[in-house]
Amino acid sequence: MSKRFIVIMAGGRGERFWPESRNARPKQLLPIVGESAMLAQTLERLTGLVSPQDVFVITNAEQRASVLEVCPELDPSKVIGEPVGRDTAAAVGLAAVLVRREDPQASFAMLPADAVIHDAAGLRSTLESAFAAAAAAPVLATIGIPASFPATGYGYIQQGEALGDYAGRRLYEVRRFVEKPDAATAQSYLDAGDYFWNAGMFVWSVAAIVAELKKNTPALWQALQAIDQGLAAGTPIDLLLAEHYPSLEKISIDYAVIEKAARVVMLEAGFDWDDVGEWPAIARHYPEDAAGNVVRGHAELADSSGNIIYCRDDQHLVALLGVQDLIVVKTEDATLICHKDKAQEIKNLVKTLSQKPENEHLI
Repeated sequence: MSKRFIVIMAGGRGERFWPESRNARPKQLLPIVGESAMLAQTLERLTGLVSPQDVFVITNAEQRASVLEVCPELDPSKVIGEPVGRDTAAAVGLAAVLVRREDPQASFAMLPADAVIHDAAGLRSTLESAFAAAAAAPVLATIGIPASFPATGYGYIQQGEALGDYAGRRLYEVRRFVEKPDAATAQSYLDAGDYFWNAGMFVWSVAAIVAELKKNTPALWQALQAIDQGLAAGTPIDLLLAEHYPSLEKISIDYAVIEKAARVVMLEAGFDWDDVGEWPAIARHYPEDAAGNVVRGHAELADSSGNIIYCRDDQHLVALLGVQDLIVVKTEDATLICHKDKAQEIKNLVKTLSQKPENEHLI
């Protein structure tokens, strides 16, 4: 059996979870859902699938120290801080370079750091099947999440013909990927029954993804070879990334490779999944009171309904009176109050705040 690695993408800034999420310690490094950092939960779910020594984390330079703080079991040499964000194609290409240096015959999974998954055994079983498929043929395997409602915030994968079973799970060809749809289109996908949510989880052999990167992103791959050559010569990776990374093309792996590749396959997820992309989503993971309020922290509510309160300071009381459908987030140095309908616009608020030098410590 070929050696397996996990590469976790943990470089996001989690701006929709401001003010709890900050540049140096964003959503994936916080207990937004659960009692430990979301990245730590991701690592814990993978226990038994690979050793912690075979896990890479690609984050950004500003967050690297925090990653090691919340996940001390990681090998520091495998926690990579990008000097600038260059989207997921660059991260995948860098991962391919690093894993190939460990073992050119290996396979590796690319996983996000911040999904909420309660069925860890189901995740590991699905990944076992994906690794088996990647070892058997030069395919790019992705995991489709069964759609349970007509979501407009997710991309979709259309399932094609069955291709056989791997480690007890059926493999399918992928007919096409589609971007975030409008409500009517999302409903049509749900009705059709052969569309799955795209969770951004991939498994492939080093050889398979390198071949596709060479074919579909030759300039990006050529630039990454300078990093590979520098590593072979003993140059520290931080210096190589600082020199070469800013010039890499900024493009997602979906656009750059996945949507163009010939042999893309899908396995249906055998586990629950939630992207938890904004504050209203946490209500799916905490109990509501009789009026539909979700409280994490110390709060008192009167004549109020449908609110979300998040305050991890047990010494601070949040009191609401006569309000509905608000998000209230209290941190040590900032408080957010907004209507649920405006949750998507928190990112724009953060951008506005960042333009004022006096707010630098709040971003």
